[in-house]
Amino acid sequence: MNTVLIMAMSLTFVLSAVFGGLVLPWLRRLKFGQSILEIGPSWHKAKMGTPTVGGIIFIVPILAITLILGADSVFSSDRRLLYALLFMTLCGVIGFVDDYIKIVRKHNKGLSVRQKTILLLAVVTLYIAALYFDGFISTDLYIPFVSVRLHLGYFYFILIIPFLFFFVNSVNLTDGLDGLATSVTLPYTLAFVLVALVYNAAGAGSRGLGVLAASASGGLLAFLIYNFHPAKVFMGDTGSLFLGALVVSLAMSYDMPYFVLLGGAVYLIEGLSVVLQVSYFKLTHGRRIFKMTPIHHHFEMCGWKEVTIVLVFTAVSAVACAGALWGIIYQALYFI
Repeated sequence: MNTVLIMAMSLTFVLSAVFGGLVLPWLRRLKFGQSILEIGPSWHKAKMGTPTVGGIIFIVPILAITLILGADSVFSSDRRLLYALLFMTLCGVIGFVDDYIKIVRKHNKGLSVRQKTILLLAVVTLYIAALYFDGFISTDLYIPFVSVRLHLGYFYFILIIPFLFFFVNSVNLTDGLDGLATSVTLPYTLAFVLVALVYNAAGAGSRGLGVLAASASGGLLAFLIYNFHPAKVFMGDTGSLFLGALVVSLAMSYDMPYFVLLGGAVYLIEGLSVVLQVSYFKLTHGRRIFKMTPIHHHFEMCGWKEVTIVLVFTAVSAVACAGALWGIIYQALYFI
């Protein structure tokens, strides 16, 4: 198992690094350049024209290596990996359509909020329904550290679907600085490499899920070669919505929605900052809580450098994932 995960991480890293070198000139020739919203920080206008849709640099290798090394899991009766891959791919396709409208049709905002909401809610609902009807998740909600399990019944779905939709979108919102979404997600995927090792050692895991986490870690690490400040390419909504689905599916495949909440603390803060800002702005007729949202822009407006913000947010993500991992240990001890 350990050898397979190391192989998955290494192969995806090399493939993504090489693939990036081939894709980047192609994106430049196609003029798939990033457009910058007028409401964004003024100094971001220097990034205008930087190739986007770069998410394919890690998406293609992650899917390819996972399908090859995790083939026995994809085509087994344990369909968690298959559902995860389909969910991630569909979200990536929605992101690609959004990017296509922005770049090719020159419509700066891409899909409308309503269109994106309907599409993502539909995909999230289908994913959760597939997991539930196949018996991979229950309607019980475990709360770590307080040893409480809530039996919610069908009320569970009223909570979990908007909850997961929020996080898929929040990963998308986090992709606002060079290397930010990539760096913040890396501790999360590495945490699930450890989860896979522990669960497989206990005979309760799926090797394919470990391969997915390891492949994602290798792909994201390679993407940082091109995406870290100053970024040569952006992942676009193609990459960020794919990552949002990855974050959600890794946790839900193990029936751990609390891991999304704890390990995804940075996404939570980014998403809530937008919700709070918009709500407060409407209630007070134009007043703001933050200088700009998502919150990474607030820190930019306060004078923080991009690299500093990325490093601090990544450190927060690493600590949050460590806390979520402790939640898993606590859960295991509780049920012994």
